[in-house]
Amino acid sequence: MINAVGRDIPNYLLKDGKEVYQGKFYMDGKYIQKVAPKTVRYEKPQESKIVATIVDALKQCGAKSGMTFSFHHHLRNGDYVANMVMEAAVRELGLCDLTIAATSLGEANDPIAEYIEEGKVIGLQTSGIRGKIGDVVSKGKLKTPAIIRSHGGRPRAIEAGEVHIDIAFVAAPTSDCVGNCRGIGGKSNCGSLGYAMTDARYADKVVVVTDCLVDFPNYPASVEAIDVDAVVVVDSIGNPAKIASAAARISKNPRDLMMAENVAKVIASTPYFKDGFSFQTGVGGPSLAANLFLERFMDKRNIKMGWAIGGICGPMVELLKKGKVGKVIDVQDFDLDAVNSINQTPGHFEMSASQYANPANKGAFVNKLDFVVLAALEIDTNFNVNVLTGSDGVLRGAPGGHPDTAAGSKCCIIVTPLIRGRMATVCEHVVTVTTPGDCVDVLVTDYGIAVNPLRPDIIECLDNAHIPHVSIESLKEKAYSIVGRPDDLEWEDNVVAVLEARDGTILDVVRQIRPYKV
Repeated sequence: MINAVGRDIPNYLLKDGKEVYQGKFYMDGKYIQKVAPKTVRYEKPQESKIVATIVDALKQCGAKSGMTFSFHHHLRNGDYVANMVMEAAVRELGLCDLTIAATSLGEANDPIAEYIEEGKVIGLQTSGIRGKIGDVVSKGKLKTPAIIRSHGGRPRAIEAGEVHIDIAFVAAPTSDCVGNCRGIGGKSNCGSLGYAMTDARYADKVVVVTDCLVDFPNYPASVEAIDVDAVVVVDSIGNPAKIASAAARISKNPRDLMMAENVAKVIASTPYFKDGFSFQTGVGGPSLAANLFLERFMDKRNIKMGWAIGGICGPMVELLKKGKVGKVIDVQDFDLDAVNSINQTPGHFEMSASQYANPANKGAFVNKLDFVVLAALEIDTNFNVNVLTGSDGVLRGAPGGHPDTAAGSKCCIIVTPLIRGRMATVCEHVVTVTTPGDCVDVLVTDYGIAVNPLRPDIIECLDNAHIPHVSIESLKEKAYSIVGRPDDLEWEDNVVAVLEARDGTILDVVRQIRPYKV
């Protein structure tokens, strides 16, 4: 069946009420039935929930083959916990047919690729797939198609029972003896634990893994002891120095700075840029640099930002400390400046992924956004964006909060260079649609600005501000004139990943690349 972004979705995927993507807000007003976890009663007083090892925790929680384990990625490329748990489950307990429901999987989780190839891990439900895991899934080695969801789509699916978590593992920088845990106060601080909150609330069993045991009560707790079954103390849960990536630093590249300045000009031209406006920026050199230029426009007009959300980096924390933003509400920290700020800097608060972006609750923060500035691997002439698959069709990215913020904001701006290396970023058709074009408003490149024809109001704003803009088709042709028109990728019929829109409908599928014959 062809969906609203023109993608052909195999009929066999459309079962149990699953529908194809039919446009943003299609599900608005429809009901979902929230599920409740099966939970053990703890009526007798407990001195401690500490167990000696992860194996002991798995046994106590009744771990068995065929279960679904969940993990969060607040330590990003420095995470150790997912690998420790899976090694204990597969190598020490001999479990198989496991599904991993992670908020994201990256190069830190490369050892898990071996369990996929061995058939020990047969399912993945995640926002991001990178590194060796991306390679083996793209080659068709996972027994069932990976399910890719946005950061808002994931808590929606958990709360609706589409993802049932048997055991959730929380990598916690600090915990007390009964499981009240936080993302700060230890040697492996990661800041917010927003992604772990929904998992802990809806999983049948919850295990906190920490490397810093603190006195009871560890408050205010991100995940509370009322949801925790066991606590394991290990030598190290991860390396927080690897939280930040190169993408999470402000670019000094003149091209990136020029694009960032143009982003700020576009924002300043709209009626939404007024005292108390709300804002989020994605992680990427030009996106983050937009903060610098935006501050100048704020000073010029003598206005302040009301609040910002995210994925938070140092530049936003600096605006908070300067008093130029009222509140920063944080689901994940992308660098150590943000990690060290949360719950320390007045006005810097933590929130859950469901509060942040779940389209099935009654008021996610993304729905109150004025502006979001995001990056892209590719964007096509229908303004569809790809942040998941490379130009070779291999899984190496993540929707993250990209589709959620694009859909919820009043003005979604994509900032990306026209070409990267020998590849056209602006193209005829993206490899995979991760953010639908009906959610994207403006494209800023180093060769010009394009506005989605669905937004004549923004076109008028740019014209009134004398900001030049061109058609996205002309940007595509310019890109092709520089690097040439790419050859079409050749695919097998085998679907290796299903990409859900944030509302749970099917947005796209990723098929096995033809050279990857199994």
